[in-house]
Amino acid sequence: MRHDEVDAVDVRLGARLAGLRAEHGWSLGELADRSGVSRSTLSRAERAETSPTASLLNRLCAVYGRTMSQLLSEVEAEPEAVVRSAAQPLWQDRTSGFVRRSVSPPHPALRGELVEARLAPGADIAYDRPPMAGLEQHLWILEGALDVTEQDTEHHLRTGDCLRMRVWGPTRFRCAAPEGVRYLLAVVRP
Repeated sequence: MRHDEVDAVDVRLGARLAGLRAEHGWSLGELADRSGVSRSTLSRAERAETSPTASLLNRLCAVYGRTMSQLLSEVEAEPEAVVRSAAQPLWQDRTSGFVRRSVSPPHPALRGELVEARLAPGADIAYDRPPMAGLEQHLWILEGALDVTEQDTEHHLRTGDCLRMRVWGPTRFRCAAPEGVRYLLAVVRP
């Protein structure tokens, strides 16, 4: 690995470490007390003035309740700016008539993703819970019609309509169009 690539990883790692500390609402002193690492070492690591050692990362991972692999995956190289059509993963549930194209696939450095979805006429998909409580979704109907039920509220959507929601409970998607429906789903992790 080139020296400039190592430095870039240290910068992203430092920023992630600072972000984790902020998420927990801890000062450098509080983190030092919890981890047994000096405030100055923590500060230098967060500012990428030094490359953290495996021992230091292990201590911080223990405090933050994650593995080193998890932490390092969170600072992977920045995602490619352009996701070519051929690189957009396609998944199909033949039983329900659901086709899902990951237009902007998830990446550890990003909180959002874009999905193009198609449902066949009469398709009815129910989810008993969100994959992540409080997941933010923006569903824009490109062609056709879709009935969406979130918990106990039903929405009848037609071409051009956009439903914005945070998902806390069960949801149901029913294709209400004889020609099927195509929609764009923007998903943002909490």
